[in-house]
Amino acid sequence: MFKRLLDKYNSLPVQIKASFWFLVCSVLQRSISIVTVPVFTRLMTSAEYGQYVVFSSWERLVSVFVSLNLSANVYMRGLVVYEDNRREFVSSMQGLSFMLLLFWLGIYFAFTDFWNNLFNLPTPLMLFMLAEIWITSVFSFWVSEQRVDYKYKKILIVTLMVSILTPILGIWMVLNSQDKVLARIGSSVTLQIFIYLWFFFIHLKNGKSFFNKQYWRYALLFNIPLIPHYLSTLVLSCSDRIMIANMVDSRSAGIYGFAYSISMVLIFFNLALNTTIEPWLYKKLKTKDFKSISKIAYSSFSLIAGVNLILIAFAPEIISIFAPKEYFEAIWIVPPVTMSVYFIYSYTFFSVFEFFFKKTGYITTATIVGAVLNIVLNYIFIQKFGYYAAGYTTLICYIIFVVAHYCFMRKICRDFLDDVRVYSLKVLLKITLLFMAAGFSFLATYGNTPARYSLIVALFIIVLACSKSISNLGMQLIDIKKNG
Repeated sequence: MFKRLLDKYNSLPVQIKASFWFLVCSVLQRSISIVTVPVFTRLMTSAEYGQYVVFSSWERLVSVFVSLNLSANVYMRGLVVYEDNRREFVSSMQGLSFMLLLFWLGIYFAFTDFWNNLFNLPTPLMLFMLAEIWITSVFSFWVSEQRVDYKYKKILIVTLMVSILTPILGIWMVLNSQDKVLARIGSSVTLQIFIYLWFFFIHLKNGKSFFNKQYWRYALLFNIPLIPHYLSTLVLSCSDRIMIANMVDSRSAGIYGFAYSISMVLIFFNLALNTTIEPWLYKKLKTKDFKSISKIAYSSFSLIAGVNLILIAFAPEIISIFAPKEYFEAIWIVPPVTMSVYFIYSYTFFSVFEFFFKKTGYITTATIVGAVLNIVLNYIFIQKFGYYAAGYTTLICYIIFVVAHYCFMRKICRDFLDDVRVYSLKVLLKITLLFMAAGFSFLATYGNTPARYSLIVALFIIVLACSKSISNLGMQLIDIKKNG
C-alpha cells in the first residue's frame, strides 16, 4: 500500500507537489509556534512573557514602516511584470530592503531614548526588532522566488531546520540566561540571521543589481500609498480583542480570542488555494483571459464556503475538545467569525485588479473604511450586547470590505477593460447568500443536537451530489499549476 501511494505521489506534476509542500511548510511554522507557547509561559514569569508579547505586537506594527511589506503583493506582481529580468528585480528588492533597514537604524540611533520610551523596550530588543523585520523580508523574497520555480525541497529543508532549531535554542537560552526576554528573542533572531543571510548574498550575486532606479521607483510608488492599508488591516484583525479587554474584562477577551483562533484555522485552507491561484490570476489579467478567472472564482468560492460550513457545523464538538467547559460559550462566536474567512478569501479575486493596475488608493480606502467601521461598531454594540457582538461586527466589516473592493474592481473594468463583466453578480450573491443562510441555520441548532446533525447529514448529501464539481475544481487547479 505504501509503495502504491509513493508511486502515485511520484507521478504527480511538480506543481502539485510544490503546492502541497508549501502548505505543509506554512502549517509547520505556525503549529510549532503554537505548541511551544505553554513551554515558554512556564519558563518565563508572566511579566517576562508579557514583555515578549508586547515586543511581538510592536514588531507587527513597525514592520509596515521598516519593510514597507515589499515582499508582499508588490513583489508578487513584480515577478510577473518583470519576468524577463527577474533576477535583477529580486536583487534590487533586496537592495532596497537593506537600505530601508539602514535608514530606520539611523532614525533610531538619532533619537534612541525617545524610541525606547515610546515602545517601552531597551536598546538590544529594539535592535533585534529591526534585524528580525529585515531578515524576515530577505527570507520572504527567497521563498517567493523558489515558489515561482516550484523548488519546494529547498523551502521544506530550511523550514524544518528553522522550525526545529528555534524552539530548541530558545528553550536552552532561556534556561541559561538571567534576562529571559532577551534570550528568547535574541536566540530566534540570531538563528534566522545565520540561516537566512545567505539568501541575501545569493540574490545579489545572481542579480548583480543592488540599485535599479526603475525597480525601486516601482516598488516605492506602489507600496508607500499602501501603508494605511496595511495598518488598517492590523486594526481590522486585532481591535476587537483589545476593545473587549478594555470595555468588558480579560476573561471575555480570552474566550473571544480562543473562538477567533478556532475560526481562523481555515485561513490555512485559504492560503493553500491562494498559493496556487494568486500568481495565476496576475497572468490571466495580463492576457485578459477573464472567462478562466470567473470559472475558477465560482468553484473556489463554493469550496471555501463548504469547508467553512463544516467547521461551523461541528463547532460545539471542536470547542469541547480544545478547551474546558468555561470556554463553551465561544461556540456562539465561531459562526460569524468563520463566515468572515470566506470573505477574506473572496477579497483576493477583486483586489488583484487593484494591485495589477496599481490603484493602491482604492485598496487603502476600502481597508480604512473597514477598520474605522470595525472600531465604531465594536464601541457601540459591545456596550449594548456584550462581547458576542464583536463576532458579528467583524463579519459585517469584512462584508463591507469585500463589497468595496468589488465596486472598485468594477470601476477598473470600466476604466481600463472596456467595462468587461468578469464576474456575474447574480452568481456571486447566490453562492454567498446560500453559504450564510446555511451558517446561521447551524448556529440556530446549537441548542438542539438532533436538528444540527440532521443538517449535517443534509450537508453531507449535498457534498456528495457536488463531488463531480469538486473533482473538476481539483483538475482545474492541477491544470493551473501545469500551465499557469
